[in-house]
Parts: sequence; C-alpha cells; structure tokens
Amino acid sequence: MSDPQPFRTVASRARAVFEIRGSEFIGYIAPVETVEEAEAFVDEIRNRHADATHNVPAYRVPAGEPSRSRPTDAMLREYASDDGEPTGSAGKPALNVLVQQDLRNVAAVVTRYYGGTNLGVGGLARAYSRGVKEAIDAAGTTERVPHKQFTATVTYDDSGTVRGILESAGVEFDATYESEVSFSVRVPIDAAAALRERLNDATSGRVAIE
Repeated sequence: MSDPQPFRTVASRARAVFEIRGSEFIGYIAPVETVEEAEAFVDEIRNRHADATHNVPAYRVPAGEPSRSRPTDAMLREYASDDGEPTGSAGKPALNVLVQQDLRNVAAVVTRYYGGTNLGVGGLARAYSRGVKEAIDAAGTTERVPHKQFTATVTYDDSGTVRGILESAGVEFDATYESEVSFSVRVPIDAAAALRERLNDATSGRVAIE
C-alpha cells in the first residue's frame, strides 16, 4: 500500500508582478502532478517570456510511483536552476520557499527583465524568494490526498457495469468508446486496490486493468 497521507499544494495557477530597482520580476506558480507536467509548465513560461533576461524554475513533484518501502516524501524530485544568475542566487532561494512552506506537486518560475542595476547575490535571493512567495499567496494553498491512475478496459457488454461502479465510488474518470471501452480512472491511493478488485469481481475477470 502506498502512503495515502494528505499533502499541501497550491490551489490554482497564479502570478505576481513587482519591480526592484528597475528590474521587473514576475512570479508564476502552478499545481502539477508529474515531472513532465512541471517541465511543460516551465517551458510554457520560458516561451511566453523568451525575451526575458532570466526565467528561473523550481519544482517539487513525485519522481515515480510511491511504494511501502519508499514513502511519498522520499520520492519527491526537487529541481531548481539559476538560469544564468550568479550561482545560488536564484534557483535555490526559489526552491527553498516551496520546501519551507511544505508544498509539493508544485512548479514555479520567476521571470526577470533586467533593469540596469545589479542587485547583488543577497538582493537577487530576496527577489526570487519574493516572486515565489507572492505567487503562492495569490494562488492560495489547499490540502490534497495522493491519487493513483489506472485504465480499465472492457467490452461494451461490461461497460455499463464498470461505469456504474465508478460512479457509485465517486471517483474521477473519463471513458473512451472505440472497439472496446476504456475508463481512465483517478482514485485516492488508499482506495485503489479495493476498487480494482471490485471491478474484477463484477466482470468475472473480464476487465483489463493497466
């Protein structure tokens, strides 16, 4: 059984804009589920501000599937980059805000348009920290339960049974109707095994679960 403990993340995407000694800083924050989603968000902001002097990313996301032997927190991938700013002046301060606020499944990017005045390592660290903090404040935080995703594929004859079980369980799912019916299911980790067993029993083993 994976660790089902709730965790804190941001409630939505948000941004914060401020100016320090002529340099404009824009802090962006977003909830993400995977490393791929975090990297996609970073790329989105970099493309949006391709003309910026720096786009400094930081994120904390699951590195893979949790397990009993590897608790959820130990599975977090923490990443940051200074993106051309002096070493240790940007990425680490941005990431530290996420760590200090105990946020995970979250990605941040702080964009800077240089205004002609050097801020020094200390000034930069304060500015990039502020960019993340103010974006978090704008987004708000929320508590969430870790989820697991799986796909259940059945024939049309069994699709009504599977849909009924998923609806009664109150889980999130999307159905794709092709030669067979595939249900993409998102379920709290601590309920995943029981739901899979229920689907298997209800279809006499005819459901294919991946």
